[in-house]
Amino acid sequence: MPTDDVARFLEALSPAHREEVRRQPRPQQEKLAAAWETELREDTDLDTLSELSPAAAESEAARRVVEGKGS
Repeated sequence: MPTDDVARFLEALSPAHREEVRRQPRPQQEKLAAAWETELREDTDLDTLSELSPAAAESEAARRVVEGKGS
């Protein structure tokens, strides 16, 4: 399991979104990864999903961040 925040974020993304983020400069990738971490921490809807499937919660949070639908 990757320990780098950006690597973990990339792992949570769908293949299409992953490639989109990989094309961005590293500082932007780091910004998105930080937003993803915040989304995971602060969105209470993800808490329930996380209990059922942590990977699904991470993926949903990543999708929201990339698509600009985060909290």
